[in-house]
Amino acid sequence: MNGNRFGRLFQVTTYGESHGPGMGVTVSGCPAGLELTEEDVQRELDRRKPGQSMITTSRGEPDEVSIQSGLQDGYTTGTPIGMTIENKDARSGKYEPFITAPRPSHGDFTYSAKFGTRNWGGGGRSSARETVNWVAAGAIADKILESEGIEVKAHVNQIGDIEAPDVSFSEMLEHTEENDVRCAHPETAERMQERIEEYQDAGDSIGGSIYFEVQGVPRGLGAPRFDSVSARLGQALMAVPAATAFEFGLGRDAREYTGSERNDEWKFDSDGEPVPVENDHGGIQGGITTGEPIYGELTLHAPTSIPKPQQTVDWETGEEKTEQVIGRHDPVLPPRGVPVVESMLSLTLVDFMLLSGRINPDRLDGQPGEYDTDYHPSSPRNE
Repeated sequence: MNGNRFGRLFQVTTYGESHGPGMGVTVSGCPAGLELTEEDVQRELDRRKPGQSMITTSRGEPDEVSIQSGLQDGYTTGTPIGMTIENKDARSGKYEPFITAPRPSHGDFTYSAKFGTRNWGGGGRSSARETVNWVAAGAIADKILESEGIEVKAHVNQIGDIEAPDVSFSEMLEHTEENDVRCAHPETAERMQERIEEYQDAGDSIGGSIYFEVQGVPRGLGAPRFDSVSARLGQALMAVPAATAFEFGLGRDAREYTGSERNDEWKFDSDGEPVPVENDHGGIQGGITTGEPIYGELTLHAPTSIPKPQQTVDWETGEEKTEQVIGRHDPVLPPRGVPVVESMLSLTLVDFMLLSGRINPDRLDGQPGEYDTDYHPSSPRNE
């Protein structure tokens, strides 16, 4: 099975199945000299973990991370960072009816058709459980971006037909984590919560979307065509489980604009630097960053695991039958998807910062060749 690695210089390789012994990720290409602890990673994992509210799955996973390599005295060494997260609350028995009878709209049938077998407990490798690895790696990327003055934030801007009004970046920073829905507009969050609970009580689920924004991105990242920032972001965010649409800038609304309406004219800022008058391009022109904020939206469909009776076929018995997906599942995905989206944004942008030479791939201190550093271990014999 290919497709388990993401990134060019900042490479993330993941492993694990939903009901296997554990999940794991290796981060290669992290420069030396980054101060990092397990608590830094755990903080982000706690935002993604199951069981954190009544509108998430009740699966009781602590998602405790263990960093196995790549650190010395609390600093990265430049070698691969290996992290593991054990699965503690897997209950595979409820998935036995679907070993040879695929659940509607899941990866069950396609995985079996491709490989001739599959890990069926909890959806195996196709489960969104695997994004725990992405968030662990994203926590490292986010710390690097912070050192470069780049901030990444997202919030839930729509659930079903309930859409939040536009909010500022500061409002996202202030309010997103204040409610279970992770919507930065408190009044809309209350309505969203009520709507989610209605679908949950009815044994159904509902879709939604996540708005994201990145501040402090330098101009000049990315390359035309296949290595454009928009193309790479599209790959990263469309890999998020349940993603059905990615857009940046005006996104799909651009179809309604004329060229003269959409074009960003130029002006000089207070420092005499050229800047676009508007930012309808979402901080990206010609596939390269302009220095303006990158913003956009990711749409996630309703969770496919619902307790309503649905029709399937059992290829082993040759019968059509009705089955119910009984288990612990989210009624909506965007609230727990916010840290996943932020992680994929951070991972992509750190990779571009390394590729462009804005960050030295060897070390973060800007002292190539210097060996006697503040973060180099000391010999106990010299104390």
